[in-house]
Amino acid sequence: MGVPLLPTISTSFIVISAVLVAIGWGLIFKRKIDAHKKVMIAAGVSALIFFIIYVSRTVFIGNTAFGGPDDVKGYYTFFLIFHIILATVGAVFGLVSIITGLKTKLSIHRKIGPITSIIWFFVAITGVAVYLLLYVIYKGGETTSVIKAILGF
Repeated sequence: MGVPLLPTISTSFIVISAVLVAIGWGLIFKRKIDAHKKVMIAAGVSALIFFIIYVSRTVFIGNTAFGGPDDVKGYYTFFLIFHIILATVGAVFGLVSIITGLKTKLSIHRKIGPITSIIWFFVAITGVAVYLLLYVIYKGGETTSVIKAILGF
């Protein structure tokens, strides 16, 4: 059996969002404001699509527990919790960045936009790492409730 479809699709959307954020960065440096706005909205939509797929899968199917060796599980769990915290912070920063950009509150947008982008690049990188550890490097464990999958009980 290959990699599971929904986690592969959702992880792809996080990668797409990070690529779009990088493109958006390049556009704003070139002062292409309208193009920047469109690309950053597309990045936000890509992240939202990830979130919808992830939550839907979590609610209707469950989360997959780490299936690798026990001596790696603690490191994986720590890394996963770090990723979840980072993703949550990144999502809040992302919403604030998009809202302040659209409402032309540019003094705030210019301050937090670059920070948001850096956080989001780390979210994408750690998200791909979690995906690889969970489905590619090791075979995923039991698919179960969120608490049991993350904490192992």
